[in-house]
Amino acid sequence: MTDQVILRGGTVFDGLGSPGRRADVEVRSGRVARIGQVAAGAGAREVDCDGLYVAPGFVDAHSHSDVVPAMDEPQPFKLLQGVTTEVAGNCGFSFAPLTEESADLVREMFDELAGGADVFPGSFAAFLDVMQQRGPTNHMAYLVGHHTLRLTANGAGDELLPGAMDRMKELAAEAFEAGAVGFSTGLIYPPGCFAGQAEIEEIARVAGVYGRTYATHMRDEGRFLENAVDEAVAIARAGGLRLQISHCKAAGIPAHGKGRVLLDHIERARLAGVDIAGDQYPYLAGGTVMLALLPNAAAVGGSRAMTARLADPGQRASLRVQAERGHPGDGVWASTDPAKVLITGHADGTIVGRTLAEVAGSADAFDTLCDLLVADPTAAIVLEMMAESDVRDIMVNPLVGIGSDNGPPVGMQHPRTYGCFPRVLGTYVRDEKVLTWEEAIRKATSLIARQFGLAGRGVLLPGCHADVTVFDPETIGHRGTYTNPGVTPDGVHTVLLSGQPVVVGGEFTGERAGSVLRA
Repeated sequence: MTDQVILRGGTVFDGLGSPGRRADVEVRSGRVARIGQVAAGAGAREVDCDGLYVAPGFVDAHSHSDVVPAMDEPQPFKLLQGVTTEVAGNCGFSFAPLTEESADLVREMFDELAGGADVFPGSFAAFLDVMQQRGPTNHMAYLVGHHTLRLTANGAGDELLPGAMDRMKELAAEAFEAGAVGFSTGLIYPPGCFAGQAEIEEIARVAGVYGRTYATHMRDEGRFLENAVDEAVAIARAGGLRLQISHCKAAGIPAHGKGRVLLDHIERARLAGVDIAGDQYPYLAGGTVMLALLPNAAAVGGSRAMTARLADPGQRASLRVQAERGHPGDGVWASTDPAKVLITGHADGTIVGRTLAEVAGSADAFDTLCDLLVADPTAAIVLEMMAESDVRDIMVNPLVGIGSDNGPPVGMQHPRTYGCFPRVLGTYVRDEKVLTWEEAIRKATSLIARQFGLAGRGVLLPGCHADVTVFDPETIGHRGTYTNPGVTPDGVHTVLLSGQPVVVGGEFTGERAGSVLRA
């Protein structure tokens, strides 16, 4: 029995930005063996790719699939988009390292990201081992999250306790030794939002010893985004790190038109010698925890302290004043409108799928928000924040790749969870011609793989890992919506994972063929 697979007669893209060319692709022993005219050996498996595009497997720069491998059933929602590798642990959220105490805090504060899977204490190395044992459906690379380091070393308080900084650095080093590809921050979420630049620079210096990447959900993505980019650049420079600006956007009505400002700051940093890039999802709405609408001060001390604070009329009134101001640390309340906030996750299932304005009715929307968070501190939302012109400006920049920012594939998620990559290719390449095929494929593959040090992935060349996506350029796309997101994408024909067919004729084969990739 041979392990030879031949993808016959498709238009082959190398992932580096070169135009496609008609060729066969031969795969053997989990690697790309040859590209050109290939003769089939006895027992070879051939896939007819006439009229189809053959590309490196897509690499998702920004995933929240951390514990998806631990779910009871295999989850092919990324393979069905053509994604073969995800980078998880973003926005400061990782599920290791945890103690018993910090595991409890994680369950309280961002259990929604677990998708029903168990949150358990243990080292970063132990977490990676468990994920590998459970069996990823696609390849997974992991960042260690600053929130998690801080919760484990310091608890949920805003001020650092004596010795906490040293403990965070020790935990970060252990994570990098275990194979973390970098570290992440989420500077609008607790407890990371309480950290100053100097605290994060300390972790960056540890990451620099290991040559890792810093990925950041910046402190502001709206009116003050230029200050936030400059802070991120300074942190990366302090550690000598590659820098990934997560989900690049100009968020909120007051920031519309500032996409070009964001790009100017990224380009300026690049020219000054910082290895900076970014990622983006192709939608006007984002998705996050409902708590993100409120000022950082609401969350000091963890979920129990927050609910007590929101139940107090005086403190609620003070938080309203901050929220309406809309400065960094004030939350995103001032950047959107209650009619554009869709509730996607809440303990009261009757309100899921309704907007905040609809739930509030004639009542005050801010008070309704606070009441909803008292009832469920882990509630989730989708909220419209971006302008189409900014989305397109950011998309065409050669330094910005693709990252879905997906949640776990349960409940009502943002449609980016199920269709980010097909939407880019169908809507913005084929239909709108914002990008060329070769440039969009580069943004989905080599640009991201390089930034996270994923050697041999994101390119389709002899000797590389045989993670390959075959799709139909005439049909690829996603019909999912904000209220009906979980629609299977169209047009993804075949996916190979380390040379093994895991999507055949658009159908998942059922195999857990992925691996945890360690730096």
